[in-house]
Amino acid sequence: MYASQFDYRDSHYFHVAYFCPTIPEMICNELFVSSSGASAVDADRVSVSVKEGDTVTLYSDVELNQTDRMIWIFENSRIAIINGDKHKICTDDECKERFRDRLKLDQTGSLIIMNTRTTDSGEYKLKNTTRNTDNIFSVTVHGVSAAERDDMKRKSVKEGESVTLDNRVIKNPIDLMRWYFNDALIAEITGDQSKICTDDQCDERFRDRLKLDQNGSLTITDTRTTDSGDYKLKISSSRFSIMRSFSVTVSDSGSSSVAAVVVVVVLLLLIAAVVFYKRKAIMQCIRRQRERQERRDPTDDAQDTSPEQADALMQMTSKGTSQNETETADETQL
Repeated sequence: MYASQFDYRDSHYFHVAYFCPTIPEMICNELFVSSSGASAVDADRVSVSVKEGDTVTLYSDVELNQTDRMIWIFENSRIAIINGDKHKICTDDECKERFRDRLKLDQTGSLIIMNTRTTDSGEYKLKNTTRNTDNIFSVTVHGVSAAERDDMKRKSVKEGESVTLDNRVIKNPIDLMRWYFNDALIAEITGDQSKICTDDQCDERFRDRLKLDQNGSLTITDTRTTDSGDYKLKISSSRFSIMRSFSVTVSDSGSSSVAAVVVVVVLLLLIAAVVFYKRKAIMQCIRRQRERQERRDPTDDAQDTSPEQADALMQMTSKGTSQNETETADETQL
């Protein structure tokens, strides 16, 4: 029976002839192993639970050498092949469509799944054909709404406020937790023991402003603008690790306060200017009216007299004029 006669999906054999295209088929056949475990040691099964958006690394548990040949299988589909120091990821369209460049292999052959999605949930199997071992990882990716993910991973506070980066770990057999700030270690938790700022640079930057609770959540008190940056939580066990990222932005409260004061002052000045000019206009109007009353002349009286009053005045004036002329004529005759 030759290697080309087997299909690892249908016969429960894993076709590794990919590794030895130039090796005679009879020799290559020796690389076949049964997926049922009949020719391999008992499979080592591990359960892993992560939040959507996390990065998870499934450890190969070996120190890779030039002779190790391994295959990563997801739900009976091959997703990665390792042959010593050479490897290939997602050689078929289905795998490329599902993972879209989110898979990586490290130098030991461990599988890294980045920015996990709920569709990544399932069984991952590592077949080491050289050591004749199987490692099985049952991965569950819990969905998170976009709003919750944004609230969990992006934090914005004003200078002086406190901010907490929530661990929110779904139960796993955790051995070690580490917090990093811009890739520098700032806190470590092993079991019930914790360490914060074990180096001078960290101690100088944070100065007793970091706190860890019993769940491993990190709180930064009395925040400063220099605390802005990327924080990462790495949760590690002997078989896998989970990486969770956080982005923290601390705004300058002093600058914002000054800006607010400036805005208020400008508004008050505008209001004062409007009130001043309105008051000035009213006072000028009142002053003109008083001056007109104090220095009123006949023209003003005529202007202030109604048409009927003007006619009466004109008649009185005419009568007075006629009477004066008569009196003048009598005096002349005398």
